[in-house]
Amino acid sequence: MNDYVELKFTLSPNPGEDATDLLAGMLGDIGFESFVPSDQGLTAFVACGLWNEDALKEVIDEFPFNCRIDYTHSVIEGRDWNEEWEKNYFQPIVIGNKCVVHSSFHTDIPAAEYDIVIDPKMAFGTGHHATTSLILEQLLERDLNSKSVIDMGTGTGILALLAAMRGASPVTGIEIDPFAQVNAVENVALNNHPEIKIILGDAQALDEVEPADIFIANINRNVITGDIDRYARRLHEGGLMLLSGFYVEDIEVVENAAKAVGLEKIGFTERDRWTCLQLLKK
Repeated sequence: MNDYVELKFTLSPNPGEDATDLLAGMLGDIGFESFVPSDQGLTAFVACGLWNEDALKEVIDEFPFNCRIDYTHSVIEGRDWNEEWEKNYFQPIVIGNKCVVHSSFHTDIPAAEYDIVIDPKMAFGTGHHATTSLILEQLLERDLNSKSVIDMGTGTGILALLAAMRGASPVTGIEIDPFAQVNAVENVALNNHPEIKIILGDAQALDEVEPADIFIANINRNVITGDIDRYARRLHEGGLMLLSGFYVEDIEVVENAAKAVGLEKIGFTERDRWTCLQLLKK
């Protein structure tokens, strides 16, 4: 059963968006996968099988902002997550004036060169979060024609889909969460891109994938730095790596890990303190 625990966090006094972004990032490290900011703080969701209240209490104890964090939690039984997101959270978004992202339920959709249909269920990646949109912008700016792409932690499959729409081939998405992997497969089908391969697994699954010209990972700092050696081995010499899921302040940490495996920083973009780091394999 696709059941989730919903937690409603209240931060008092609420230090603002930076604090809720950081809380979401820390929760992501312990298995939470969807986040919705609120006036009081944050609503977050974690699969029942990953719910660990002791780990949550450690996050709260380590939270660096000077505020009190209270929370309530309840179990949400499996339901039509498409309908939930459509009603409460997910609205169409235009990226770079070239790409529109929407659900299959939306009817008032702006016209754009690249039209991506995402029915996100509980998987991360609708284009609304800065980390996703920053990578989408990079994919819109670069020549992807006939370039091979690996999307690590593909979530809804949104980044893999845009890459394929822009001519990348082959395109492979890897996702560790079984429900998200199924969701990515569904979204690939919705967009008529059956050539995109979606694999269930972690970084070890890279062993069954050929090296790519472009490697994408929108996860979090700790996972990226822990697995970056595997990422680098699956990137051609001269290939581009796009990394996000962490803050501008974390660039130095990620860059140092990247240097150790032959990757050189060539630039970065940022929004709301989140960043997309661009690396070249020497």
